[in-house]
Amino acid sequence: MTTKPKARKFRIRRNPAPQQADATAPFVAPVDTAAAQSPAPQTDTPPTPQAGAGAEIHHGQVTSAREMNSAQTIDEIRKEGLTGRQLRMARRMAQKHGLAPTSDFDAVRLLRVRGIDPFQRANILELVATDGRAQANPGDAVAEGAAGSDHRVQLPQTMPMARQTLPSTDLSPADRRAEEIMAIQRDISRRRRRKLMLLMSRLMAFVMLPTIVVGYYFYAIATPMYSTKSAFLILSADGGGSGGRLGGLLPSQFATGQDAIATQEYLQSKDAMLRLDADVGFRAHFSQPWIDALQRLEPDASNESAYSLYKKYVKLGYDPTEGVIRMEVSTADPAVSAEFSEHLIAYAEERVDELSQEKRQDAVKTAIESLDQAKADRRSAQQMLVSLQEGSILDPEGEIAGIRSLISTVELQLQEKQLALNVQLNNARPNRAKVEALESEIEILQSELARQKARLTQATDGGSSLASKTAAIQMAQADLATADLVLQSALEAKRQSEIEANKQVRYLTVSVRPLPSQDASYPRAFENTILAFLIFSGIYLMISLTASVLREQVSS
Repeated sequence: MTTKPKARKFRIRRNPAPQQADATAPFVAPVDTAAAQSPAPQTDTPPTPQAGAGAEIHHGQVTSAREMNSAQTIDEIRKEGLTGRQLRMARRMAQKHGLAPTSDFDAVRLLRVRGIDPFQRANILELVATDGRAQANPGDAVAEGAAGSDHRVQLPQTMPMARQTLPSTDLSPADRRAEEIMAIQRDISRRRRRKLMLLMSRLMAFVMLPTIVVGYYFYAIATPMYSTKSAFLILSADGGGSGGRLGGLLPSQFATGQDAIATQEYLQSKDAMLRLDADVGFRAHFSQPWIDALQRLEPDASNESAYSLYKKYVKLGYDPTEGVIRMEVSTADPAVSAEFSEHLIAYAEERVDELSQEKRQDAVKTAIESLDQAKADRRSAQQMLVSLQEGSILDPEGEIAGIRSLISTVELQLQEKQLALNVQLNNARPNRAKVEALESEIEILQSELARQKARLTQATDGGSSLASKTAAIQMAQADLATADLVLQSALEAKRQSEIEANKQVRYLTVSVRPLPSQDASYPRAFENTILAFLIFSGIYLMISLTASVLREQVSS
């Protein structure tokens, strides 16, 4: 293992030049080229003191306070960041004035001590002119230099000064580390302050400023709106009998739920808005010039715009558990708000009556039609029976009974005559006259019996037989009896339908009457301002997150 050799450096003073007769003139010392080209002198090579400065040199150690002040001044000059060209120019100017600098920075220091600015334009031009004359008479320069030394002093070429990156030897490692940590912390705090200022400026521009504008509108510009609240419900005549067999088991609010929903939809429809406008001037009220521009309706606005404003200021809600319809109407005048509510409740009552009337008509309509049809069928059956009776015997059954009794009489007589004939024929010598008389009577009775039987089964004069006429009349009578039964059932159904229709009657009951309010209900300035702040904050947060994600994707 080898170590670098350490040698003490001693500075040797040169003899003064012949032309410098002044005893206070500095000595010219030989310049180390490596030391001149280095950016800073070594700590173990102190600068050479001037003559008469009272400096003592003991084995290379500088004990003079003036030398310590010179080192501090050189450090300050080194921090100025002078270029290599400026340092070489200062060395040449120091040589010109007969100074003996130990380095380029010492040359600047010595010149400034004498009150000479090495970088002044006049001094630079004078130095250039002097160099020109020296180059023009090289023999004179050589002769002048030969008096003091055997060779001419060659000025070193300095390297461009780089940024001082080496740590200072005046600080301990712990102090240097603490100083670096403090520098890092100051840089982090500075970045945080800058980012915080940027964040606050963005929040002020995109969140706070719009929120202030919105709050100013709600507190200072918005027209106050007065709301009128009312509540009403729809009841049935029997407490909810419209549910059929289950009508008695359902509460009233469930039985009238459909009617309540239909009434609510009607009050929120454009038809109700147009009717309200025609009756009390809905559009004219909201078109007044003293209402603010955001809530004011243009005089020539379309029905769609007026309907949008109507839905905004007329709010209805239905509670199915209680069966109550709640309505809130807001206007710029409390009296007008109460008037609007009264008219809307009247419209709802008319609509409920129309709905119940339709239900009653639908319930009775079918029964009435069935009754009319039964009446028509009975009338046609009765007309058929009458026509059959007019075209034949009035009482065919009695006629048939008479014919049947006559046939029975003829058959009885015929049987008696046959018995008498048989008795005469059983005699050995029957009476021929009596036999012929009996045979003649029997033939007459048989022909009469056939004729009577033919009256029952055979048609006469191109008409139907008595039996067919009797059957037709009996069928007509049966049809008439059936028509009577159908007519009786239709009458009963009609009566029952009317009873059920009376049970389906609906009526509207107002539980909370609309009364004008004394204080404005809208706008709710504080709540709306907080809501606007939350909305703007959410929008800014979403945009910031989206931008961060996109920036991360692009950078990756």
